[in-house]
Amino acid sequence: MTHCDSLADRWRSARPPVAGLHLDSAACSRQSLAVIDAAARHARHEAEVGGYVAAEAAAPVLEAGRAAAAALSGMPDAEVVYTTGALHALDLLLGGWPADRRVVACLPGEYGPNLAVLAAHGFERRLLPTRDGRLALDDAAFVLEEDPPDLVHLTPLGSHSGVVQPVSMVARLCAELGLPLVVDAAQALGQIDCAVGADVTYSTSRKWIAGPRGVGFLAVRRDLMERLHPRLEPPEWTSPLSVARQLEFGEANVAARVGFSCALGEYLACGPDAVRARLAELAAAGRTVLADVPGWAVVEEAEEPSAITTLAPTDGADPQAVRDWLLSRRRILTTYAGVQRAPLELSGPRLRISPHVDTTAGDLETFAEALIAATAATG
Repeated sequence: MTHCDSLADRWRSARPPVAGLHLDSAACSRQSLAVIDAAARHARHEAEVGGYVAAEAAAPVLEAGRAAAAALSGMPDAEVVYTTGALHALDLLLGGWPADRRVVACLPGEYGPNLAVLAAHGFERRLLPTRDGRLALDDAAFVLEEDPPDLVHLTPLGSHSGVVQPVSMVARLCAELGLPLVVDAAQALGQIDCAVGADVTYSTSRKWIAGPRGVGFLAVRRDLMERLHPRLEPPEWTSPLSVARQLEFGEANVAARVGFSCALGEYLACGPDAVRARLAELAAAGRTVLADVPGWAVVEEAEEPSAITTLAPTDGADPQAVRDWLLSRRRILTTYAGVQRAPLELSGPRLRISPHVDTTAGDLETFAEALIAATAATG
């Protein structure tokens, strides 16, 4: 048995049997039985001893989750705040951003909801140069040096494309230029190496880490954290709170945070390098199989080191109708990726698949055959 087979078997056996074929980890992965149990046990403990007492008892588990998130971000000394997800993390960060002048540099393929949050907080957008969807590093270096923004916001992997951005090189460039780098690792964490040492990294639980929905994190370097101004001041009756705790102040689903911490521990136990290698291997195999499916073009190169594969229709197929047919007729879960996911880059919708490590070569063949049938049935 190969190491990848062992990892796939280990991942699969840790989870409930899937009802169909799950190729949608970029939206929401399957939680393990241990993660589900950890969240359920905390909820039960709340019922037994009270919510706040249970939360206090869970503090070491929550701290372990913070430490794991910081380590995976390459920011071991960062302060980590639990959030309800990636978009909430960005909103918290920008709501407390210290600069009066608000100019952000980002990619044309920036996630649509991120663009909306940036605009809501009064940030002027400047687009960085790209070639075929990937950052043109030399051109970007010239642009950033000539007219520095207040921050660089980089999404290393978008939800509309499996093209990997050169995040480690961007981190080095920003450090050289003295520019704050904010990394949206919602899709990247668990799928590519995010330990680049950005100034801010934020992500979510439910995708490649395979934790519960409704929880994520915001990791910020300590010096920058102390310069943030949370827009909600803590009540006068509370004891003094750090900036990080002010950002985290309020009601929380502690059970989900406990589950997230458990999922982070499972991911680290599996070995991040092994998981990433398996995901890249599966994507390469899937892209090779899908290259021959009529009516669709695979957007990514076969060897792109990510697990996301997107398919653009070439002969009038409707990705939404195909996605719905696959789910209702074959119980195959995929994603309809509409233009709103990257409104400054996408010219039309796509179909997306995102297998996790327990997917097999046979699963990918099954999907390719079903895609042919779905295209014919919905055309």
